[in-house]
Amino acid sequence: MTRDGVLTMDNAVTIPAGAPRDRKPGPLIALVGSDGSGKSTVGANLLAWMQESRPTELCHLGKQTGNIGRAIARWPVIGGRFEKTIRKKADKAQAPKGPGTLTALIIYLFSMRRVRRFRHMLNVRQRGIAVLTDRFPQVEIPGPMDGLGLASSAGGNWLIRALARRERRQYDWMVRHKPDLVIRLNVDFDTAIARKPDHRPSSLKTKISDVRQLHFGGAPVVDIDSAQPLELVLDQAKRAIAATLATKRA
Repeated sequence: MTRDGVLTMDNAVTIPAGAPRDRKPGPLIALVGSDGSGKSTVGANLLAWMQESRPTELCHLGKQTGNIGRAIARWPVIGGRFEKTIRKKADKAQAPKGPGTLTALIIYLFSMRRVRRFRHMLNVRQRGIAVLTDRFPQVEIPGPMDGLGLASSAGGNWLIRALARRERRQYDWMVRHKPDLVIRLNVDFDTAIARKPDHRPSSLKTKISDVRQLHFGGAPVVDIDSAQPLELVLDQAKRAIAATLATKRA
């Protein structure tokens, strides 16, 4: 179906009208890890390196709820209290009872923000551009490590259950697009908390544990100890990416 000169496909992936239909999608490299693993620094360096040899775009696939909460905490007078309220609601969302209606709606809207970013990423790939992502959605472990936000909503009212079902469908669709390579930055807690002293220790420990258990639908995964000096981390990541790109060219 054509709308405003753009060919619209399923799941809102768009291709400019008249574009070659047999163009191969660009390579998809996912960079994952908990907060404090160095994703931003490593990602910026890898992006500059990849752009030396081919068009590459960095796409952030997170919801960034944590960044928003920490920004609110810095507000004068009311910031700390407001941030604690948000934190309690987020914790309640993962409890067996699940979130309330307003909290569920907010969680759902943040999930749809991720879906919108994911659609943009697919459109970039469709143009043959290589994509390096910061984070990647998964359905293996619910919660803050890029998982479902409404997984504990079975006992909620009809609206909460409907939002949870829709969120699950969107995540199931996203994870069907497996990366060509997942670079997993593993980090120990002491290193992570030293890099992110404003993060909650309990949340950070959970994320560090969760990321090590993810399989990303069977996509190729390379594990790198990101507590190493940056030069060593980048060297290992570049070698893995170069091997993946060479395989795709072949």
